Amino acid sequence: MNKYPHQIVPVILCGGSGTRLWPLSRAGFPKQFLVFSGRSSLFQLAITRVNSLVAEDIAVGETLIVTGEEHRFLALDQLREIPEVSTTLLLEPVGRNTAPALTLAALKAVENGEDPILVVTPADQTVMDGTTFTQTLQQSVRLAADGSIVILGITPDKPETGYGYIKHKGAQGINSEFLVSQFVEKPDLAAAERYLASGDYTWNSGMFVLKASTWLKALAHFRPAILIATQQAFSQKTVDAQFVRPDQVAFTNIPSDSVDCAVLEKCPESAFTIKMVPLNVGWNDLGAWDALCEVSAQDANGNVTHGDTLMTNTSNTFIHASSRLVGTVGVSNLIVVETADAILVADKGQSQHVKKIVSQLVTLKRSEHILPRKVHRPWGWYDSIDEGARFKVKRIQVKPGASLSLQSHQQRAEHWVVVKGTAEVICGDKAITLTENQSTYIPLGELHRLRNPGAIPLEIIEVQSGSYLGEDDIERFDDSYGRL
Repeated sequence: MNKYPHQIVPVILCGGSGTRLWPLSRAGFPKQFLVFSGRSSLFQLAITRVNSLVAEDIAVGETLIVTGEEHRFLALDQLREIPEVSTTLLLEPVGRNTAPALTLAALKAVENGEDPILVVTPADQTVMDGTTFTQTLQQSVRLAADGSIVILGITPDKPETGYGYIKHKGAQGINSEFLVSQFVEKPDLAAAERYLASGDYTWNSGMFVLKASTWLKALAHFRPAILIATQQAFSQKTVDAQFVRPDQVAFTNIPSDSVDCAVLEKCPESAFTIKMVPLNVGWNDLGAWDALCEVSAQDANGNVTHGDTLMTNTSNTFIHASSRLVGTVGVSNLIVVETADAILVADKGQSQHVKKIVSQLVTLKRSEHILPRKVHRPWGWYDSIDEGARFKVKRIQVKPGASLSLQSHQQRAEHWVVVKGTAEVICGDKAITLTENQSTYIPLGELHRLRNPGAIPLEIIEVQSGSYLGEDDIERFDDSYGRL
């Protein structure tokens, strides 16, 4: 007998932009990659949790991560900190919601003729009780082995209007499961109060467990157009190390839909058995700043602070200081979030509406919704510390052994000063080595490259000057990260 009759494949859905956690979360650095406590990001914590499900009858296979092409290096960088986990990244060229994302993972999981159980979770949730999480997910794996779809429901403790609900029916089974009767969209307050009082509803966690073949059969039954289009994109994929890229044109033609709308909501009273297992683990999806307050340690006055803060006569207030001292006097029930290029001040009860500020930024064609001032790249990061008419100043850090692309700029020149480490510089037909306090000049239009040959991070100050200083003024001739 197989020692591990239940073979599982963790699937991490790592899309979304987290607009309601602006200005920390940006389109180019969404909330799942942020660290809110400790040393691990939400993304890293999600991967660690689902890889903890090993048991005498459960084996955990390679983790499949579905994320956007633009976030591949953020994900890869954070995966290097958990080298014990084997991963493959399925890169979406455009967002098509969670149903196509899960279909990509299912097609990858069955590619070699296997049919594992998929344990699917978003990358941006918090769980306080890891032990109970593991036990509950192990129960769900055993339930899904017979072809059932098992969704994790959070027992509500308040009339929440920001979550979808699952209505269950009948008696609880031996693995704590209920049959699902109905899925309900986000209710108004009166309906949420009725749901809470009835005891027949749980919050929809967005986590579920099912065999890969079960998902593909259900999708073929309820939304065959999504399955056919995703199969076409996957069949024309390219593979580059850990990256799997479906065909861009074919993927763009996939109908956009969520897992819930495409399949799960249609399963009750159908040929596909869907069950709910309650998950009571201190769960939160961090959908807005007030949700982050709930999972953070508070002082005697109900305040939550991160970073350099000072308070007088302040209560029930959340303050996150990223780069400067933030002081508050005589305020209550506020959200205050400071970053190097933007500050948010919001009423605590209206933090769900922060996305309206992001919408205004998009309308005004401003850049603060896209990237923070400090931008991470596969070779390190840069921080745009000052700029004005015809100049920009950056602080740049390059990882040991890493290099930027061989490139040129048509509208700007650059001056580099090394402040830490050693730099190898190619400029035209010259190659030079610079150490601390040494500098060089890169003329406009000159072919150049920066590399760190040392064992410690290289830091330089770059001063750009020219008529146009946008990030798109770059032509790459050679690149280690596939960005040509």
